[in-house]
Amino acid sequence: MAQVPVSNQVKRILPIILATAIFMLMLDSTILNTSLPAIANDLNESPLNMQNAIISYVLTVALLMPISGFMADRFGTKRVFIGALMVFALGSLFCSLSQNLNQLVLSRVIQGVGGSMMTPVGRLTLIKSFPRNEVVQAMNFAIVPALIGPILGPLVGGYMVDYLSWHWIFMINLPIAILGILLSLKFLPDFYSPASAFDLRGFLIFGAATFILSISLELLGESVQLTPLLIGVFLGFLLLYFYYRHAKREDNPLFPLDLFQVRTFRVGILGNLATRLGISSVPLLLPLMIQIAYGKSAVVSGWIVAPMALTAMLGKSVVIQILDRIGYRKTLMINTFLIGCLICSFAIPSLEASIFWHLPIIAVLGFFNSIQFTSMNSIAIADLRPYHTSSGNSLLSVNQQLSIGFGVALGLLILKLFEGDEKLIPKEVHQAFRYTFLIIGSLTIISGLVFRRLHFRDGENLKS
Repeated sequence: MAQVPVSNQVKRILPIILATAIFMLMLDSTILNTSLPAIANDLNESPLNMQNAIISYVLTVALLMPISGFMADRFGTKRVFIGALMVFALGSLFCSLSQNLNQLVLSRVIQGVGGSMMTPVGRLTLIKSFPRNEVVQAMNFAIVPALIGPILGPLVGGYMVDYLSWHWIFMINLPIAILGILLSLKFLPDFYSPASAFDLRGFLIFGAATFILSISLELLGESVQLTPLLIGVFLGFLLLYFYYRHAKREDNPLFPLDLFQVRTFRVGILGNLATRLGISSVPLLLPLMIQIAYGKSAVVSGWIVAPMALTAMLGKSVVIQILDRIGYRKTLMINTFLIGCLICSFAIPSLEASIFWHLPIIAVLGFFNSIQFTSMNSIAIADLRPYHTSSGNSLLSVNQQLSIGFGVALGLLILKLFEGDEKLIPKEVHQAFRYTFLIIGSLTIISGLVFRRLHFRDGENLKS
């Protein structure tokens, strides 16, 4: 089918449609964490068993996200995106009606089926609808919920559990999904690409790799044992190597290897993975430190990190001007260095100091995080050819999913290693957090070297 013309009215609505999907995903991925004890109590389960409700969703998303590009090309972006919204909403409804853990896990799998398609297909539609020099501005608006969701999640979840019931944390998705569906029916363009044979073998190999890597990283939250984690990571990367060998022989692989011949895509993928190792651990480590080390409530920790969402929106308002002025290479190198320094700064306030000393650090970090995500995501797709857009966008989504998991796992691993070292930090859990932030921040600073591979003129075709 020929590409449909996109009117200015549709261009104004498209970022809102994508924003509804991103907001639900990011809110849902964090809101559940503060509610697990209440859900476990209501379902007569041990809180430790409730980890299955999180893992089932993460694994479903990791397994199915690689085929999002093929599905959009074959069945059309409009049909797949609306179907994903409907499936996610249905899974949310089933979650709220669950009477036992097995029903909740099954409902989370249904949610994961929808969640695996929503963001990649929505972003693909946006990329195909806008000229290259307008993509950054459109994506800039749509990504704001990705910064707000992890901040609002614990806060909203805490209030809902305390004053309503845990069922409402899933019901909140329904009106947002309905809004997204109604807007999509009227405004979402429908893009197809020439049908090609589905690389089933490549999907099974790559899907198994992401599946094993995801479950290894999620299970780290339950145990400090390194052996299962290392075995899982080794098997995951071994399967990625097998996929590489398969893709070299396959005529139409799931993810063509010549994607990595595009320098900006290669740097964008590697930069996302490297810098998110530190950035992704902060939304988990910071509330934990406030609750465990400072002894504050979940609601208080939620309010402490809330300014990050406000300053993130401020960052969105200036990122395009910054990129136009100094370029992607310099922006990403300087910005990554500043983010790393800010993460290290969380180690400065002592346990005797007020927790409000963390507020300015949190606020400034939100601003620079916003610039980082917009810059990394847009440079990755800057030079992709039209026939690579679907597969490149899907691979970028999978990479982001895994990099967030790696970041959270790395943060927890470092924290647990310091907590268990009585010689280094005898009976002082706050010191464990301080050392963890120093290491995570230092790794983030080093990760900025990835962006040295960019040319100073890279991304000029994205400038407004």
